Amino acid sequence: MSVNAGLAHVSTDFMIAALLIYSLALLAFAGDYAFGRPRRKAAAAAAPVAERAAQLAAVGAASAGTVSAGTVSGGAAGAGSANPAGPVARPERPAGAFRAIKDAGPWVVAAASLSWLGILAHVVAVTTRGFAVHRAPWGDMYEFITALTCVAALFFGYILIKYRAWALGVFVMGAIVIALGLAETLIYTPAGPLVPALQSYWLSIHVTAMTLSSGIFFVAAVLGIMYLVTERYRKRVAAGKAEANPLLDRIPSASQLDKLTYRAVVFGFPIWTFGVMAGAIWADQAWGRYWGWDPVETWAFITWVIYAAYLHARATGGWRGVRAHYIQLLGFASLLTNIFVIQIFVTGLHSYAGVQ
Repeated sequence: MSVNAGLAHVSTDFMIAALLIYSLALLAFAGDYAFGRPRRKAAAAAAPVAERAAQLAAVGAASAGTVSAGTVSGGAAGAGSANPAGPVARPERPAGAFRAIKDAGPWVVAAASLSWLGILAHVVAVTTRGFAVHRAPWGDMYEFITALTCVAALFFGYILIKYRAWALGVFVMGAIVIALGLAETLIYTPAGPLVPALQSYWLSIHVTAMTLSSGIFFVAAVLGIMYLVTERYRKRVAAGKAEANPLLDRIPSASQLDKLTYRAVVFGFPIWTFGVMAGAIWADQAWGRYWGWDPVETWAFITWVIYAAYLHARATGGWRGVRAHYIQLLGFASLLTNIFVIQIFVTGLHSYAGVQ
């Protein structure tokens, strides 16, 4: 089928709009860092430990929940009560996600709203690109990067709501803006038909899995870098080698970043595994063998081994913390090497996946 030029232009317009909106969201996240209300430490300290571990509500903004003062009928609180097992102070239920965002202040409201508006424009751009070319919209390098950043933005939008993680926005959204900006300027590829080797329904299976997992690993890599920076900064402050920085103090704790990074990799790793297996099946149909040590195949397997090593290291007490995060970042570096070096500069059966 011929390319629908009108939809292709619509896709490009929406992609540029998404990039601009993400940039505004990045400024709003930065504004929250600079001018947003500080965290209410007393309320956070009174919240149950399990709730604090499950949320990042208080990071960089007001706490999502407050603790009620408790009422005791008949006399002074806790003293001379006729009922020794009477009412006791209980924490209120945490506010809903949207209420928590509203309570966090106008900067967070603007940042979250712009983020989701940008995600909507991004999804429309990727979808219309698919309709324009009558196939899954990740058949070349440009389409893969734009789809990858779309998945990363969606995943960040999820943790923004679930974990109240707006303190991460300036870092994750900044990385998405850079990646999407490079895609729109340096590797932009006009909409066009696929080369014969990619004209298979396995494109929608194999490449979709690799795109989803890569987007999740993208977010995990940003969180891993934040973990290393935060851990080093707080160790230097504790040792008296550096002064406290109010902005860096608003970054989530190292333990919170560690847990969130681990959960992201745990979520993305099975998808990557499925993508590698689907690629092997596709290779058997296309080239008559499941595995041929093609450069892209080999690097995909190397990336799988590194992430598997990270999960093993993270599950082993002696390899938690900084060393485990170095392994995770090495895995993402391997993934980037496969995308930007192997597929573009190394000749192989996957050479068609490079910049066209």
